Amino acid sequence: MRAASVPIDVRATYIEYMDINLTHPAPAFFISHGAPTFAMQPGQLGPVLTAAGRRMGAIKAALIVSPHWMTQGVRVASTPAPDTIHDFGGFPEPLYQIRYRAPGAPDWAAHAVQLLQSAGFAAEPDAGRGLDHGAWVPLRYLLPEANTPVFQISMPRDFDTAAAWRMGRALAPLRAQGVAIVGSGSLTHNLYEVFHGGKEAPYAQAFANWTSQAVLGGDIDALLHYRAQAPSAERAHPTEEHFLPLVVAAGAAAEGEQAQLLPGGMTYGVLAMDSYAWGLPLPEAA
Repeated sequence: MRAASVPIDVRATYIEYMDINLTHPAPAFFISHGAPTFAMQPGQLGPVLTAAGRRMGAIKAALIVSPHWMTQGVRVASTPAPDTIHDFGGFPEPLYQIRYRAPGAPDWAAHAVQLLQSAGFAAEPDAGRGLDHGAWVPLRYLLPEANTPVFQISMPRDFDTAAAWRMGRALAPLRAQGVAIVGSGSLTHNLYEVFHGGKEAPYAQAFANWTSQAVLGGDIDALLHYRAQAPSAERAHPTEEHFLPLVVAAGAAAEGEQAQLLPGGMTYGVLAMDSYAWGLPLPEAA
């Protein structure tokens, strides 16, 4: 699967997407982006995301929150043509040659800044930020043509589950206007065990199963207090930044909106790749 390599007329593309007539609100997603090599190794989740992108239909833009952009306060990328950021090291050279050339969405970014400020976040635009691998790697599968406008929102350094939920609620109105909200993280994220373990660890699947029950059951209280309630929570997430985008996405869901599981399996023995969607049209019956 290849990202678009033909330069895009950013302003023309943006106007085209602003004019789309929508038949339903844009969905919200939580996507486990795994290791950077996911960009070249689709595994189980890659085709599932591509199928979800086709079911999603027309949207006006995609907003993505990634743990690989953390700032003081909240920054919202208003870059007209965001670069592809290769924010990792020690991987095969072809990975560094990948470019995801989606246009930015400055007007939608400005609207998001207003929504966040109204909700009490210290949010500011950032006209120079590109897309880190937490954004462009999953988008290569979800939006492989790279012609939908995309903009990224940072996570504040003092982020926690309560703030992540508030951010999702603040951004939720964008869905009705055609902006898909994507929280990109990892359902489990113990990199020490990825690099030094190399074996399957049952705790990762147990944590993934607990999270699935909470998400599919709409148990927001459990997600907000997962650190105290989920099995092996601190082992699954030694730090919280890869779990919090899930709470952002859940916060962007409408009251009573049922989540769908996008199964992703397990990579490297301990990186759970399951993902979730809210408001995604169901596949047509065969």
